[in-house]
Amino acid sequence: MTAAALLLAPVSARAGDYFWSGDWYLKVGAAGFSAPRYEGSKKYLFQVTPLISLGKAGSTVRFSSRNDNPSFALIDNGAFRAGATGKLIMPRDEGDSDDLKGLTPVKFGGELGAFAEVYPTDFLRLRGEVRHGIRSHHGVVADIAADAFVDVVPNVRVSAGPRMTIASKDYMKTYYGVKPSEVAASGLAAYDPGGGIQSVGAGAAITWQVNEKIETSAFAEYKRLVGPAADSSLVKQRGDRDQFLIGVAATYKFDFTLR
Repeated sequence: MTAAALLLAPVSARAGDYFWSGDWYLKVGAAGFSAPRYEGSKKYLFQVTPLISLGKAGSTVRFSSRNDNPSFALIDNGAFRAGATGKLIMPRDEGDSDDLKGLTPVKFGGELGAFAEVYPTDFLRLRGEVRHGIRSHHGVVADIAADAFVDVVPNVRVSAGPRMTIASKDYMKTYYGVKPSEVAASGLAAYDPGGGIQSVGAGAAITWQVNEKIETSAFAEYKRLVGPAADSSLVKQRGDRDQFLIGVAATYKFDFTLR
């Protein structure tokens, strides 16, 4: 799971200013949630992760989701944003679940790539990310999401929308493949997946802006593994195609100025 969220607004500097000059904010907090022990698992684990968000005051970001990965916007005209993005990848091995015994561990690493998002209307955001794995895997992953959002009262926002993840063969082999040499130790049937759609699903959240400093939220996600991921012997023999996540989060904002 993602351990931290970092959103950086684009920086414009006047002559004589450093790129970091100006007013900034830093949000720190934590999220607690119940989620599968690994992608495709039918067993769940309660987890707590830190939340960190850093940005320029006055950013034009209208909406953000807990699914957004760390991003730096190089283009931002209000209705359209695009730039670089990245994701921290936590390791996966048999210590996470007995289901993974005999399988090659996934190393700690990350993903780097690009993102783009557009607001067709004032209440709808479309966002896509494409990232390449570093160390954990050598595949390519694309996340596509749409979120409709509305402020039911000035300080309470409700949002929801569909999600889809597409991944290359190298990614699928890392997380869903079973090598012939691993069959005896794992007890799973050999499986060599191809690339394609990994999952489809939906997410929803309620966000309460308690005051200018404190923000809390409750969120829920559902995704169904499809295609090569759903056909994996790991999922078929020991896991579940249906994956759920539910949790709460809270952050506190600090304002500061850099010269």
